[in-house]
Amino acid sequence: MRLCVFALKSFRLTSGFPMKILIVKLSSIGDVVHTLPALHAIRRALPEAEISWAVERSAAEILRGNRLIDNLIEIDTRSLRRGGKVIEEILIDASRQLRELRRYEFDIALDFQGLLKSASIIKLAKAKKRFGFSKDNLREPASRFLLTGTIDVERQAHIIRKNLTLAKEALNIPVPETDFEFPVFTDENHRRETEKIIGQTGENFAILNPAGGWTTKLWSAERFGELADGLWEENNLISVVTTASNETELANRVLRSSRSGKVFPAQPSLKGFYELARRAKIYVGGDTAPTHLAVAAKTPIVGIFGPTEWWRNGSPNPNDICVERTDIGCRIDCHRRACDNWICMNIEVETVFRAVQERLMRKMKTQTIQISANI
Repeated sequence: MRLCVFALKSFRLTSGFPMKILIVKLSSIGDVVHTLPALHAIRRALPEAEISWAVERSAAEILRGNRLIDNLIEIDTRSLRRGGKVIEEILIDASRQLRELRRYEFDIALDFQGLLKSASIIKLAKAKKRFGFSKDNLREPASRFLLTGTIDVERQAHIIRKNLTLAKEALNIPVPETDFEFPVFTDENHRRETEKIIGQTGENFAILNPAGGWTTKLWSAERFGELADGLWEENNLISVVTTASNETELANRVLRSSRSGKVFPAQPSLKGFYELARRAKIYVGGDTAPTHLAVAAKTPIVGIFGPTEWWRNGSPNPNDICVERTDIGCRIDCHRRACDNWICMNIEVETVFRAVQERLMRKMKTQTIQISANI
């Protein structure tokens, strides 16, 4: 590994051409957000490099228009599955996507996904150097055979720190230990989305997100409605309930469960949500893409976690709070999308409400310290 890194460093110093780097993080949206600090560190350390990012088209929205990326390569691996297609159609589609990958002639590729699919992409891209995680940190260990080098990372570490370690060791660059930067680029349309929502709620609002990719990650919509009542009564906060367009009924369940009626449903775009989160007083949600976007927006967070781990997927901000069941023995390495003993998300409203009050207090203390330091 040291020889690989040395050879890379020598190439950068002597070739006379910008290094061509391929980042492969295909999905999901939350995982893409977790890789943004690595992108920021790479661009900061190697400002002249030509950086490309291969991503699934379904997760590409958050990367479109990103000024740190020279080439955004959108891939549709779903189109390569057989389904109703004849084999000739699949081969034509695969050939088209492969041409897009190969035309850049990458010097090095970084596989942040850890799957056979992602490792195959960087192999087919013919990158001269192909780095990924070592066996113990790969979701599909067989993918390491398609790499030219692997990087050891701490197993019990946040995924953001794992991604930064991969970039650091593969590219021989410095990376931050804290204060991670998430380069998300929005435009006036996204800011108008936010202004339209705030025009109806006022500036004093919280974001509640009852949705999640897995059923087992969901906290009760009815409890979110009760939480919204507490936020209004104790903090004068209106709750903006954010969902996707196909989750309208979930939002309606929250609204029907609120006695105060101080809840406002919204379905912003991904980047519109990011702009909204930047203005929110606090965010409450589970292990889902909007939570990770709220972390990127540096919103005060209360996460409600069940089958997945806060230490791996939650906020790296030590002031943010996770509410989770620590009195049950079935959560270790759970990650179940369905469960016959689904008790991990059976958490009382009062428990979450106390966490919200504590997080708001921490925010106030931080602001007081910052004001004192500027006097």
